[in-house]
Amino acid sequence: MDASLKDLKPELLWKHFDEIRKIPRCSKHEERARAYVKDVAKRLGLPCEEDAAGNVLVRKSATRGMERAPGVVLQGHLDMVCEKNSDVVHDFTKDPIRLRRDGDWLLAVGTSLGSDNGIGCAMALAVLESKDLVHGPVEALFTVDEETGLTGAFQLAPGLLKGRLMLNLDSEDMGIVTIGCAGGGGTNIELPVKMAAVPKGSVSARVTVAGLRGGHSGVDIHEYRANAVKLLVRLLWSLARSHDVALVDISGGDKHNAIPREAWAEVALGKDALGALKALAREQQEADLSEFGTRDPGIKLAVADAGAAKGQALDAASSRRALHLLQALPHGVEKFSHDMPGLVETSTNLASVKLEGGALRLHMSTRSSIAPALEALRARIEAVCALAGAKVEQLEAYPGWKPDPSSRLVAVTRAVHKELFGKEAGVMAIHAGLETGIVGVKFPGMDMISIGPTLKNPHSPDERIDTRTVEECWRWTVALLERLARKGTAA
Repeated sequence: MDASLKDLKPELLWKHFDEIRKIPRCSKHEERARAYVKDVAKRLGLPCEEDAAGNVLVRKSATRGMERAPGVVLQGHLDMVCEKNSDVVHDFTKDPIRLRRDGDWLLAVGTSLGSDNGIGCAMALAVLESKDLVHGPVEALFTVDEETGLTGAFQLAPGLLKGRLMLNLDSEDMGIVTIGCAGGGGTNIELPVKMAAVPKGSVSARVTVAGLRGGHSGVDIHEYRANAVKLLVRLLWSLARSHDVALVDISGGDKHNAIPREAWAEVALGKDALGALKALAREQQEADLSEFGTRDPGIKLAVADAGAAKGQALDAASSRRALHLLQALPHGVEKFSHDMPGLVETSTNLASVKLEGGALRLHMSTRSSIAPALEALRARIEAVCALAGAKVEQLEAYPGWKPDPSSRLVAVTRAVHKELFGKEAGVMAIHAGLETGIVGVKFPGMDMISIGPTLKNPHSPDERIDTRTVEECWRWTVALLERLARKGTAA
């Protein structure tokens, strides 16, 4: 086991997490993670099956005498968001995640940690392997490709799950019972562009925006952190109002569910405009820090001379359309809930932009707990794109999970928490997508909750997990399994 994990409890859980963090498992590439789960099941002699999508289900019989207890599904996802800082050398197709400790916090070295949802999978595996737990029939469901559209959950085979109580292990606040989540849908945007030789006598400059925190486009969106793509475009659009700017290349963001932390563009412009660009960058950095500094104190805008401009760039009309489109597209919180104060109802994330194949390609990720509001915002995005002459592909939306505060499983979960820790667990819905919404549609009548240890800044290199809460969540989970085995959901 990695030295940074050796003193952590429960040892069995951290042993599995240590193995998981060594396995490359970016979304859509979970083959080795699936193999690990199946190998554990084979070693333990537990029935295991894999469906056509690659989801893996392992069954464990009830503790003797608890065979008639209600079946419980433990659920987590095998994939992780693979993000790294630009100055970090790391190959997510083969390199293990490197770990470091900061007091009680566990982090990775310059990359996302993968505790979302590696820690939930490790917890389920520890339940499967433990010999001294009391529980009814257990099914451990390990889904794939959660982070890029919940496609594993979408393709779950009907009838696969026998249990009708589900503990989703993908929440990020210890002591909170999550009972609802937002739905969402992605939008792919393609703006055709025309290329032309860079204007004679023009110079080239590389503009970068870096130092942002980024974060999860659902659970962190309410913090109004800066979006690197939007800051970059704000600068270039301001310059283009008074100078000719030819866009040579642009790139920013990557994952649909991560707020862009870095972005850059190469532009061709007149020599007089280069000085104006540098002055604007200094002014905008001050303005950005004034606007976002409490959330993103590390914002840095830089302009580097790249000598005489050569080759091709977007022609004048294409450069204008591209900058106007990027400037006009929305990003951030659209509306807070009227029913649950403090809960974001609707938002969108301008997640990525790149110049590729003769087109400017963008991705937007939109979320809402109200389906009509989700589609209304996606329709507005489509209308903005139509004005710019861009093509739009609206990806299939996934359903939200409607909260049920009267759930018996919720009541029992909170009661167990109070018995263990002397205080009531909180109850909340979140502005992020969970697989529970899809499971609820596919398996009507499933009573579900989501719990987990405290995790901060998922989907970014700042991702960290509070190791103390991992042990607390383990105690809560195994005590809940015993309570459900002995008394079901009776009060």
